[in-house]
Amino acid sequence: MSPKCVFIDLGSGSGKNLQAWTENKYGPLSNCPGGQWEAILVEANPLFEPVLKKVSEKWTSQVTLDVSTAAYMCEAKTAFYLDTKDVQKNVWGSGLNAHDKEAMLGPGLNKVEVATININRLLTENTIPGDWVMMNMDVEGAEFDIIPCMAQSAAASLVDRLYMEQHDPSWGLEGATPSTMQTALAGLRTRGVDIPMFSPITP
Repeated sequence: MSPKCVFIDLGSGSGKNLQAWTENKYGPLSNCPGGQWEAILVEANPLFEPVLKKVSEKWTSQVTLDVSTAAYMCEAKTAFYLDTKDVQKNVWGSGLNAHDKEAMLGPGLNKVEVATININRLLTENTIPGDWVMMNMDVEGAEFDIIPCMAQSAAASLVDRLYMEQHDPSWGLEGATPSTMQTALAGLRTRGVDIPMFSPITP
């Protein structure tokens, strides 16, 4: 297996990050080993499947789609809450934790079952040490479960750059605190993971 760039987009939504990746907004793809790249898109919300397929169809041989699959620290089945109200805001209330109780009790938040994927396993099965791996994570609070777990795994060393949107700690399911998150991020940095404060892509 030859080294390449690997873009892992957790919480892909409408596919805007893949579009930005292919337009060199995260950096010139010509700098990838051998000029080669692949992308893995993980999105729990099944409502995004049609648009993700459309966005990625130009690069079907290079893009793997995992839709109705939530990024997490283990493999299982779990409840996922679909925000069907905030269409103008890209249904941003969707997530593993029904944190918006008002929305949950009213119309617009629907519960479905999705699979979860172990991010450490995803890394070890899809990348090699010679790859340049960029991970983008926007998973509505699940980062408070994923990051501490990843920081304790050898798989963390496979990631070169991590962009992460942090949400309210209460949206996580395992009770991690902001202090726990900061310790985990520090551990990732000691493994050589570059964690910029801001993404080059405007939300």
